[in-house]
Formats: sequence, C-alpha cells, structure tokens
Amino acid sequence: MSNSGDSPAGADRRWFRRPVRVLTAAVFALAGLIFVTSFNTAKGTDIRTDASMLKLSDLIQERSDKNKALDESTATVRDDVDALAQRDDRSTKAEDVQLRALEKSAGTQKVSGPALTVTLDDAPPNATANPGYPAPQPNDLVIHQQDLQAVVNALWQGGAQGIKVMDQRLITTSAVRCVGNTLILQGRVYSPPYKVTAVGNTDRLRAALNASTAIRNYQQYVKAYGLGWKVDEHRVTTLPGYSGTVDLHYAKPVG
Repeated sequence: MSNSGDSPAGADRRWFRRPVRVLTAAVFALAGLIFVTSFNTAKGTDIRTDASMLKLSDLIQERSDKNKALDESTATVRDDVDALAQRDDRSTKAEDVQLRALEKSAGTQKVSGPALTVTLDDAPPNATANPGYPAPQPNDLVIHQQDLQAVVNALWQGGAQGIKVMDQRLITTSAVRCVGNTLILQGRVYSPPYKVTAVGNTDRLRAALNASTAIRNYQQYVKAYGLGWKVDEHRVTTLPGYSGTVDLHYAKPVG
C-alpha cells in the first residue's frame, strides 16, 4: 500500500502549505522592515512627543495671541507714521481736514461719545425650557454668528459712528465669524460672553435694536432658554482705532 504523502491528494496538501509558509515569512519580513524604519526615524528619541498631544484649540489660541501681538506692533508703527506725517508742512489745511475725515470713516482713528454696549451670552449650563416652550436642542443654547451679525447690523443701521466687538474696532472689511461657540474676529479668537459697543445717538441705536427682526427672534430664545441679553448705556465711551492691517487680498487666475 503506497504512502499517503506520495499520493496525489498528499501532493496537493503540500502544495497548499507551501504558499502559506512563504506568505508568513513575507509578513514577518515586512514587520521587521517597519521596525527598522521606525527606529531610524526616531533615532533614539520618543516619536510620541508632548507636541502631538496639543489640542487644536490650544494651537488656535496660540495663533490668536501671536496675532494680538502683531496688531499691537502694527499700531505702534502706525502711530510713528502718523507722527511723521503731522510734521510734513507741505500739505494744506484742507488736505489735512480731508485726511482726518477719511481716517475717521475708515475706523483707524479713535472715536468718543455716548454709547451702547450689547452683551450676548450662552445659556447657563444644564439649561431647560421655560414653561410653554419645547425642550431645547444644543444649538438653541449657544450664541450663533447670525446673532452677533444682527446686533452689529442693527447698530450700523442706527447710525453708529464706530463699533467695537470685544476689544477690536470694526472696519469695512471686518467679518464676524463663529466656529462652534467661539468668535473669530480679524485673526483672533474669543469666547462668550460677547460685547458689542457702539458710539452714537443712544436713542437711535436702541430704536434700531428694537426694530431688528433678527434680534426679536433671538430674544424669543432669551425668554425660552435663558440666553444672555443685556444693553448698557454710557454717557461717554472712547473706541480705539483699528490697529490691524488694511491690505486687501483677493483671488486671481493663475497664469
């Protein structure tokens, strides 16, 4: 009787085992290559450093702080330029008046006068609906971009001579943007509560706030879920001039 290992069936079994062994050896060889590559890359150091554990929010805050420092540096240089310009006797009085008017309109100069400050804030932690209102969704409990934009637009509509959001003066190219529950304004990041201050006729400013449909809608959420809304009046407030860059950047076709 012949040995089963020499039978055709046995030959077939040996044929199937051989690729498996080759494949196993290839896997171990690849694993070894990966380990060697990792060692050469690390060069004796720990690849997983503390930097890899930084949160995105920490990186954003770091960039925000750098932008603030750059804004302050720009403001210092602009003051120096303005001081030098005032020493130039070649400009006429009419030209000086025109220049000051343009600087005021551009928001690069301080503005003082009676003012309103509007404060918006997220609802308290674990907020629930007041009687007669549906249970809140997460988006119902935080300040959104359109809420801030509604306040800013209403104050401009009310004849504001200048507007400051948090500690920054708004200019024509300023954009109020929110990501999640944080405000990004001119390269810097802020968390609620958000303060918007406008210099102007306070009666007209209040009337514009009350006339805004978007603000009336926001105040429904104030009543329902406790979002923050407060309007303070000041006899005299001084808004800083815009201190950031005024360069415009735009897209253009390649070539």
